[in-house]
Amino acid sequence: MKRRLVFATNNKNKLREIRELMPEYIEVLSLADIGCVADIPETAETLEGNALIKAHYVYDRYGLDCFADDTGLEVDALGGQPGVHTARYAGEEHDPQANMQKLLREMKENSNRHARFRTVIALIEKGREQLFAGEVDGEITTDPRGEKGFGYDPVFVPEQEGQTFAEMGEERKNKISHRARAVVALLSYFQKN
Repeated sequence: MKRRLVFATNNKNKLREIRELMPEYIEVLSLADIGCVADIPETAETLEGNALIKAHYVYDRYGLDCFADDTGLEVDALGGQPGVHTARYAGEEHDPQANMQKLLREMKENSNRHARFRTVIALIEKGREQLFAGEVDGEITTDPRGEKGFGYDPVFVPEQEGQTFAEMGEERKNKISHRARAVVALLSYFQKN
């Protein structure tokens, strides 16, 4: 029997990525599929808090099992910023280009380029909450590289890789990314429950 879950996001890129990562026995519904057009607020000060807010929004209003994620890029030289503000780093418009350009400006003279991407997935199934996390360490480039991917992908090179996420493409990224690692933890939970 298929497991049906709503993925609480309006981000089409994330939705596509998650659907590609999920096995056939899990049907992932979008917010549009359930008629939810809300821009769910992300007001928590942690990734865990924001993921839970989004999952609860759907579960509490629609009564559907749901999961949501929140992802942060944590840059050592910037004290862990943009972190929880990753999507809105350059303003409330959620402009990926502006966010990336602001990051590169702030990193310009810094030789410490170490950063990590961290994803937290909150699952609410039959009223029970579960959290799953995935992270990948890497470096911030000095210039954007690559045309694939989204968000900060053109400026993030994962450890042991010579390419940015935007250069390597979805298939490779989906094997090693922070989101993929969080999904692996989620799927491991599903196999046991």
